[in-house]
Amino acid sequence: MRQLPRSLSGWTMAVFGVLAAVMGLVGLVSPNLLLTVLGLETGGEPALTAVGDHTAAFATASSMAALNMGVYYVLAALSDWKPFFRWTVPFRLLTFAVFGLAVLTGRAPTPFLGVAVWEGLGALATGLALRYDARRTAT
Repeated sequence: MRQLPRSLSGWTMAVFGVLAAVMGLVGLVSPNLLLTVLGLETGGEPALTAVGDHTAAFATASSMAALNMGVYYVLAALSDWKPFFRWTVPFRLLTFAVFGLAVLTGRAPTPFLGVAVWEGLGALATGLALRYDARRTAT
């Protein structure tokens, strides 16, 4: 496996992967910081919230998933696994739509729209980079 991505699409995946992994680590180390960044502030560390409030469990699960996903993306980027890159584009666009609708319907606070935009722009960047890589390979 190489030490750096070999293609533009690989770079988009690597950048997204590193950012996801970092956010996952932040959430595992300081869940309240992550919740604040996402506009989901609870008013205190999740571990100190009221009985029956499962914010800490949700933050831990989401953070671990983000860390894992980030590592998967980086490994795929270093392997230049373009089929995986292609699979992520529609699902990241779906994530954009679901998170955007969550904000529009009042299920999530407005700052959470940043997560939707991050997913949507990342999907578009990877999709365009895949197109560029294909054209470059064809010539």
